[in-house]
Amino acid sequence: MVDEALFEFLHMEIVSHVYKEQQSSKGEMDNKDRAICVSVLEGMGFRVGQGLIERLTRDSPSFKDELDIMKFICKDFWTKVFRRQVDNLRTNHQGTYVLQDNKFALLTQLSGGKQYLDQAPKYLAFSCGVVRGALSNLGMDSVVTAEVSVMPSCKFQVVIQKL
Repeated sequence: MVDEALFEFLHMEIVSHVYKEQQSSKGEMDNKDRAICVSVLEGMGFRVGQGLIERLTRDSPSFKDELDIMKFICKDFWTKVFRRQVDNLRTNHQGTYVLQDNKFALLTQLSGGKQYLDQAPKYLAFSCGVVRGALSNLGMDSVVTAEVSVMPSCKFQVVIQKL
């Protein structure tokens, strides 16, 4: 329980620091500055995801296919990172997956109402990077995006890039 709180606090402080650094160098933030912040956070998450998946799959047998990898991400990987499994996994069987977490750990500290809905994307960039980094280390290039319509529920869309 304590390590969860520490991780959540560290995550909030990292997000705050990245945004403050970008704002202090320019004064007022525009959409380009926000995009830079999201990119920095996503890059940090990417590297973390790469490292975590190396440790988690060290003793695992190889995966059969793309769907097997996504099931591993939704069950084992998500449990290690966010302390619970994904609530729902959907696919169109053409490389697009939607992972739904109805009580996403990094959003539960924000208000359950709509007042912070516009702030949610900056707290999801790191997590998108974590998922993309994990998939990258498993040999799958992807684009990971997240959307929030009701706090703290979150949908991650993973689009696998075909080579």
